[in-house]
Amino acid sequence: MLLFLRTLLFNTGYYGSGIIAGSLSVIIWPILPYPQRWRVVTLWNRFVIWWLKVACNIRTEIIDKRQHNDHPVVIMAKHQSTWETMFLQYHLAPVSIILKKELLRIPFFGWGLASMRPIAIDRSNPMQALKDVKTKSIARLEQGISVLVFPEGTRIKLGTEGKYARSGADIACATGTPIIPVAHNAAECWPHKHFLKYPGVITVVIGDAIRTEGRDRKTLTEEVKNWIEQQIEQLPLARDDGIYAPWQREKNTPVTAPVRPGE
Repeated sequence: MLLFLRTLLFNTGYYGSGIIAGSLSVIIWPILPYPQRWRVVTLWNRFVIWWLKVACNIRTEIIDKRQHNDHPVVIMAKHQSTWETMFLQYHLAPVSIILKKELLRIPFFGWGLASMRPIAIDRSNPMQALKDVKTKSIARLEQGISVLVFPEGTRIKLGTEGKYARSGADIACATGTPIIPVAHNAAECWPHKHFLKYPGVITVVIGDAIRTEGRDRKTLTEEVKNWIEQQIEQLPLARDDGIYAPWQREKNTPVTAPVRPGE
């Protein structure tokens, strides 16, 4: 019952603040230039992560392995939850997210997304979508805006591995832009298409830049995939209740309590 009530409290603040933030984004769109606009709009993203901690006791641990602060970059991240879209949009900002155009039609939330100059694609025409993604991504990078790619194309069920598309590596190779890989275990606490949010620590690992000069997109995609999946397997349990992650259940790992770095 307590878990339900805490999640209900979070959702009330999440959707209520989203309506306010979406409306505000429409107002400031013609007034503020993009650099100032993304700072204002992503205040909502920061609020959501903070409110998640207050309402549901879901904390965030960041392991940043970057040796240099490269910018702009092509960010290639695991897509499990809604959490990473919130977190990465402000933590690695300014960034344009590659997403399906249907999301921009959602009242309030879609308005906020649209104001952040995303790269919206039409999935009904895959060939044209690929061309649009590359053209628009190159334009964003030339403007000094990083590009966020979810190479598996959609949210992937916790503990599973999707097929990594080569579009992100293709964009990086075409522009000589470094790739930043990102791994996390957000879906353990914020599962996709589940109402309940589970207390715990979401760990996000931001990898060092992968250089793309003289590389080909196939080997780059494979390198990113291997890094992300290996990092995810090594992450500690996220949930405070010590419930197994799917890959730990499958491997029958005898873990009965969450293990945190340094413990």
